[in-house]
Amino acid sequence: MSSDRIVSWLDSPSKPRFIPPAGAVDAHCHVFGPQADFPFSATAKYLPEDAGPEMLFGLRDRLGFSRNVIVQASCHGTDNAATLNAIAHAEGHARGVAVVDPAISEGELEALHHGGIRGIRFNFLKRLVDEAPKDKFLEVANRLPAGWHVVIYFETDILAELRPFMDAIRVPLVIDHMGRPDVSQGPDGPDMRAFRALLDSREDIWFKATCPDRLDASGDPWDAFAAAVAPLVADYPDRCLWGTDWPHPNMQDAIPDDGHLVDMIPRIAPTADLQQRLMVSNPERLYWAD
Repeated sequence: MSSDRIVSWLDSPSKPRFIPPAGAVDAHCHVFGPQADFPFSATAKYLPEDAGPEMLFGLRDRLGFSRNVIVQASCHGTDNAATLNAIAHAEGHARGVAVVDPAISEGELEALHHGGIRGIRFNFLKRLVDEAPKDKFLEVANRLPAGWHVVIYFETDILAELRPFMDAIRVPLVIDHMGRPDVSQGPDGPDMRAFRALLDSREDIWFKATCPDRLDASGDPWDAFAAAVAPLVADYPDRCLWGTDWPHPNMQDAIPDDGHLVDMIPRIAPTADLQQRLMVSNPERLYWAD
């Protein structure tokens, strides 16, 4: 791991033109550190500058959101202390997704639940994590506290390989960034067709309509992303989520403007009803049901 610390976010993102509905949730964001209190993992593939809860909640307010779902960043490994600290400072306005050692005990899972965690994440991007032990992941996935789900992050080229693993998980699934399809193929391209087949295989598979900055090589304003993703949101309106992905891990060479990311929302969810589902009612069902 390099000793050079990375900045992957803008200090002053633009104010979005789009105003999110009351109670809107940024359902995919992270915190980094602060390192002095919450050291990064010795196996981390990147070393970011601090991006703690004060910065996250300041961005939340600037963008017009009310709540956050904080996803454990890979640089913190399986020590969820930084994520739990951010949730604790959110005064009830945040929930979280943890990354855990598959050997975690039921008592430790319950402690995470009391800390605001409502799911665990499995990362299959080899450039970010070491080899994933699917058998051990499956075992822990099937003994989660009631009401939890599993978040899975992968790239589209391994979707077919992962299908048996996903099929064996008995709790709801949330797919990060739609499995990173090639949005330049359009809404009816092979990547989107394969992803729709996954969604059609079970009614409890959700997705995050997120990260045009990662998925659309054409750049801001990410027209290919809008064209490919809007039909997906329209066809699966009760299973979609949205988030900023702040502070945009590993995007230091192409840092997105968070205001522009928010302005993508009416392009993929053009009606007030879709926007309400995408940002309020859907995340409430997953994260604030209890």
